[in-house]
Amino acid sequence: MRRALVPALLLALAAVPTARAQVQVPDSTYVPTVARPAFTTRRPVVMVDEAHHNHFTAGGYYRGLAALLEADGLRVVPGTQPFSAELLRTCDILVVADALGDARATGPEARRSAFRPAECDAVRDWVRAGGSLLLVADPSPYASAMDSLTRRFGVETGKGYTLDTRRVDEEMNNQGSIVYRRDQGALGNHPILRGRGRDERVDHVVTFNGQSLTGPPGSRGLLVLGRSSWDVPFTADARHETDRRLRALADTSSVPLTRGSVPAMGRFQGVAFAFGRGRVVALGEGSMLSAQFLLGREALRRGRDRLRIGLNRPDLDNEKFALNVMRWLGRALN
Repeated sequence: MRRALVPALLLALAAVPTARAQVQVPDSTYVPTVARPAFTTRRPVVMVDEAHHNHFTAGGYYRGLAALLEADGLRVVPGTQPFSAELLRTCDILVVADALGDARATGPEARRSAFRPAECDAVRDWVRAGGSLLLVADPSPYASAMDSLTRRFGVETGKGYTLDTRRVDEEMNNQGSIVYRRDQGALGNHPILRGRGRDERVDHVVTFNGQSLTGPPGSRGLLVLGRSSWDVPFTADARHETDRRLRALADTSSVPLTRGSVPAMGRFQGVAFAFGRGRVVALGEGSMLSAQFLLGREALRRGRDRLRIGLNRPDLDNEKFALNVMRWLGRALN
């Protein structure tokens, strides 16, 4: 789900949600606790990029994620400078989520590269030497703006929207909110999904309107797309049609696919891999790691004033998934 409203408008709509307005706001009531923190003798530094018009920041939509990681013993800091070897030496894990080429997500420059070539080279060399990277790229314009960086690591993104006509999350009730369950074979085989024991095993994850991707040879799929999944293209010519379809998704779970849609089976919404001496996790959807409320028509249709998105959903394992991703990147999982 993409959010392009300015903060003042978000606050106004959050105060009085209407049947026609639909907005997402951080869940300020989310206060995570971790029963068995992974980082007790050392505190790796997690730097969350904020220097590239990022949608997700540690003080914004990822404030819940930052609180969860701090509870696990990590130290979260904002990254406010362009990437360089000097900057990257100050952190252990770098998070780059939904960067843009322009401050306006709807502007014509938003899809241009968010990074200079030298920045991409610096991140690649840092990971190859042993750094850890979490790449999060939602559908375009974010995927297009981040393409120069994701391709440095052999990650290919679909850039359009990924739907699943059968594995639909009942809470959100739209085809873009995809269910990944272990008992349905939709979760891969990786330490991130196994955790340190049965209590940390990931069995049920939901994504919230993202894209598909593939990793380089040797990468491991975490969130596996199946036979009922489709990639809906996002191009300049198809933009208005895609926007119309997305508006319709808020009202029904059975929307006809647009022209040019292709099967997404064999692709993923999450992959993990080693890169030189470093580690990389790439995700095709960012809200799954946030803690948000959806206000407006979807909630009102259910007789409620809000719906939960991400870490604050107690019926999901998104919180375990987020912890295990960062534990693997921080080498508390092998």
